[in-house]
Formats: sequence, C-alpha cells, structure tokens
Amino acid sequence: MSVPVKRVLFVCVENANRSQMAEAFARIHGGAGVEAHSAGSEPSGVINPKTIEAMRELGYDLSRHASKSLAEIPDVEYDLVATIGCGDACPMIHAKRWEDWDIPDLQQPSQDELRTVRDLIESKVKAALAALGAI
Repeated sequence: MSVPVKRVLFVCVENANRSQMAEAFARIHGGAGVEAHSAGSEPSGVINPKTIEAMRELGYDLSRHASKSLAEIPDVEYDLVATIGCGDACPMIHAKRWEDWDIPDLQQPSQDELRTVRDLIESKVKAALAALGAI
C-alpha cells in the first residue's frame, strides 16, 4: 500500500527568499513523497540572486523556481501551510495544519546571515516533514 503524497505550501510576502528556500528543502528532503509549493502574498516577481547562490552552495538550482502569487498555486487541501512573515495577510487556504514560522526577513542580508537563515529554514522544514510522516 502506497503512502499518499503530502502537500505542503510555504508563504511569505515576496516569495523571493524564505518561502523559496523552504519549498526547495521540502523537495530535497521529501522527494517523491512531497508535493511542495511556495507563494507570496505580494510577490516580487524575482528570486533574490543571493538566495539562489546560497542554495547553489548546497547543490540546489533555485534559479529554476519562479516568484509567484497565491492565485498561482493549486487550489487543493494542503497537509501543511507554513506562513513566514505574512501572518493575517494570507487569504484562507485549505489546510489540515498551519504553522507560523518566525524567521528573520532577508531584505539586505550578508551572505553569512543568509546562510544562517537558510540553515534555520532547513531545520524547520525537516521537522515539519517528519511531523507529517513524510520523512
């Protein structure tokens, strides 16, 4: 009997840094057992080049991703929605579980600050996927 795929969504304001990294880590650690998405409540339309570089250091090509709005994600029930700094600005999304992650905003980070936040996001994603039984 196969285990159903877990659907996860990560939402921040611009979908340019934090939620993009979270989506990437869900893909890395969840593999085929996870359908990962990210979106922004007010998407910037671009992914921060420093964020792309921080993920490249780990062997992940974030340049394949695109900054997108909540209107562009599948209208499904998610097993987990993790909000990162958009709080009540996020419209109602169907989800079995909600988490609000307190992760620093990355407007003008140094590369070292970005690595610290990247590693924090990875640990939160791994814990969330483990709680869902996805890893």
